[in-house]
Amino acid sequence: MQLSSNLLSISVTSNKVRGKDLLIYSSCLPREHPDIYEEVSRGKTPLKVCMSEEHLDKVGFKIATIIAYSHPKSITVLTMDGSPHCTQLHVMAEQAKRVTGENLEVIHLVVEKGVLVEVSSEAVYYSRHLSKIEEALRRLKNAKS
Repeated sequence: MQLSSNLLSISVTSNKVRGKDLLIYSSCLPREHPDIYEEVSRGKTPLKVCMSEEHLDKVGFKIATIIAYSHPKSITVLTMDGSPHCTQLHVMAEQAKRVTGENLEVIHLVVEKGVLVEVSSEAVYYSRHLSKIEEALRRLKNAKS
């Protein structure tokens, strides 16, 4: 298993993050799904964080500062699906990309019942807008009737 750093403890200008492919992941994931973590972390700089223990503003600011100062090649976010805390990590990565204005690839991955699923940036956007989700569900329900 690749040695990882804590997202909030690493220097934003560290050679570990400068120009690298980053993996920002829920700290519980390697314990719960070690094979998935190992597969996804290959070739990336892994940075762990637990959104149950950290405030989203701190995490979002850290990600944005890393983007601004170290210009990573890409960011992959890997979390458990269904956790409201984990959802925040995906939202913060998208927000950090938006506020920095960087043209950066952000990949969103979740683990649902032991299966790795890629999630679009659009789905992350919708996770912040319950009224839009409700509208989509109503349209789906009406289409089925």
